[in-house]
Amino acid sequence: MKIKILNEYSDCLPRMDRRRFVKCAVLGSAALAAVPLGQAAKKKASSETLVAQLFNSLNEGQKKVVAFPFEHPLREKVNNNWYITKKSIGEIFTKDQQALVKEIFLKLHSEQYADTVLGQVRHDAGEEGFESTSVALFGEPNTGKFEFVLTGRHCTRRCDGDSVDGEAFGGPIFYGHAARAFNEAPNHPGNVYWHQAKQANKVFAMMDGKQRKMALLSESREEQGTKTVALSGNKEGLPGIPVSELSSDQKSQVRKTMADLLAMFRETDAKEALKMVNAGGFDHLHLAFYKNHDIGNDKVWDVWQIEGPNCLWFFRGAPHVHAWVNIKRPAQERF
Repeated sequence: MKIKILNEYSDCLPRMDRRRFVKCAVLGSAALAAVPLGQAAKKKASSETLVAQLFNSLNEGQKKVVAFPFEHPLREKVNNNWYITKKSIGEIFTKDQQALVKEIFLKLHSEQYADTVLGQVRHDAGEEGFESTSVALFGEPNTGKFEFVLTGRHCTRRCDGDSVDGEAFGGPIFYGHAARAFNEAPNHPGNVYWHQAKQANKVFAMMDGKQRKMALLSESREEQGTKTVALSGNKEGLPGIPVSELSSDQKSQVRKTMADLLAMFRETDAKEALKMVNAGGFDHLHLAFYKNHDIGNDKVWDVWQIEGPNCLWFFRGAPHVHAWVNIKRPAQERF
């Protein structure tokens, strides 16, 4: 069974051999600390301001590699392990430009989680670290059509300055972590995102037998790159139990789970995402847990999702954590 899982997720392996990866130690405090830039202006600037600064610093050779038209199809792509350009930031950018990219990434996350998430990206990238990530820039600053996309192993992040109308985070994103091994233990020791699954499982623990029968399904969706986060637009007939079938205290726990999912991101993005979810109808959300890939057969569900007409948060915790996110504003809403 382990061999099968390794084959299924072989595209998720970092740019190093598996033996060395499995020997990677759990994230420590040193790995979680971000390297300070030592420049007050950068610390005060928003990610959008820094993205414009990065674009303006590019020479013509760099632009040929990382600059694309705003409507290029690469801008909306997402996957669990991919590189949006052929060269990493360590290969194409100067040290100052690399520092800008790192600061942009940090500022896309809350102060509470920024260093932890940076540490996760460094850890999962292996020996090449954060510098193995790749960046693409779509459109041009100050045109209303401009977006920064950073990709790598277990990482797709965006910074759009609201250029992408009606899409939280500027489009679909991905995060994940393989903490101590490719195949994690049932309690996922050291995994910086496993606390999110604990919150979701609290909802399941509160359910009665009838509710659990609705919520617990056999097979989860497959990971298919960008198709994984396709939205149906449906309010009914989605997998799992509708939130409308939950009691007030159970609904409160679902909201706590959503808050925990969003806590890692900067406040503006988290608020916008939650506003879009609520606009689509909180009671239209469906919560599903899946029997397949239950690590250790402990009935703590490693794979689960929250899905609504304009929202999908798919958490696949086996063999390690993969999380796929896509939230859009309902077509009829204007805010």
